[in-house]
Amino acid sequence: MVAAINEQINAELYSAYLYMSMMAQFEAQGLKGIANWMRVQALEETTHAYKFYDYVIERGGEVKLKAIEGPPTEWANALAAFEHVAQHEAHVTSLINNLMDIAIETKDHASTSFLQWFIDEQVEEEAAAADIVGKLRLIGDNPQGLFMMDKELGARVFTLAAGMPAALGGGAA
Repeated sequence: MVAAINEQINAELYSAYLYMSMMAQFEAQGLKGIANWMRVQALEETTHAYKFYDYVIERGGEVKLKAIEGPPTEWANALAAFEHVAQHEAHVTSLINNLMDIAIETKDHASTSFLQWFIDEQVEEEAAAADIVGKLRLIGDNPQGLFMMDKELGARVFTLAAGMPAALGGGAA
């Protein structure tokens, strides 16, 4: 279980890196609302990595970090980026589901309980990505629609997950 969670820590950090790459593209294009959405997403993925990290330590395991692969750096447009987001979140869901399968197979009840939060989180992640993809498909090449979508996505605010360490702005671990 510890080895599998160490792999997940790396996957979560890659996710943060991917969203930072998307953020950079949209910042450069002046789409600050979409860039904000990506920034919040990157922060969420980083906190997920910390949750896994803290769990390994709490259970007496050893965290072993690996190199993070470089993400893509360009997308044709906002729709292409969010289609990538949707695809990536579906991949992350499969990784979390695999962790749950390991926990169930090894009768690791503590990990099963811990992973349920991530299972629920991924339902939200996939739904949010699908919603944005649907809206961007409706907008098409309409610049006014993109302007409105950029404004909507700019309203997203990062909220620290419950139980995060005080150093990250949360309560005690």
